[in-house]
Amino acid sequence: MKLSFLASHGGSSARQIITAISEGKLVGYEVGILITNNKDAAIYQWCIDNQITVHHISAKTHPDHEDQAIRDCLVESRTDLVVLSGYMKKIGPLTLSTFADKILNIHPSLLPKHGGQGKYGDYVHASVLQSGDRVSGASVHWVNGAYDEGPVLLQEEVPVYPDDTVETLGQRVRAIEAGLYIKVLKAIAVR
Repeated sequence: MKLSFLASHGGSSARQIITAISEGKLVGYEVGILITNNKDAAIYQWCIDNQITVHHISAKTHPDHEDQAIRDCLVESRTDLVVLSGYMKKIGPLTLSTFADKILNIHPSLLPKHGGQGKYGDYVHASVLQSGDRVSGASVHWVNGAYDEGPVLLQEEVPVYPDDTVETLGQRVRAIEAGLYIKVLKAIAVR
């Protein structure tokens, strides 16, 4: 299966998944392309440095048809499955319909808790701490038309400590994300 990625910033999960594929630790996949909406993102240069085909597609590059450009780029590269790695935009309807049940996202909480519009990154960790939850974690889910509401495939928990800050909790959750994604991708590969 050809695996392509959408990322907005560092793309740490994308990097680890691509590395796992190239090292033979994640079999059944080949790397497709990476699309970023931010040409200044660290993942953009990382892709260039590692000979990964990367495209910058955003509202600036395609003001009237960003969704179509993303969809067309994924189709032209013969993408089978799309992985979101810190992609900070809602997936458009053309891309969603073309890749229905073929787009994965990871969210830094135990969905459905602390999900939805505006709940990303440190905002999620702040919400967890404010709620008094004793556990947090990450969830890999299929993407649908609503923020963080697609079917959850796998979750992993991390403890929330009484002295946690947004930063310490965020580090603990980020440390499990790529491994959780890889577990899901291994399970999909054997289906």
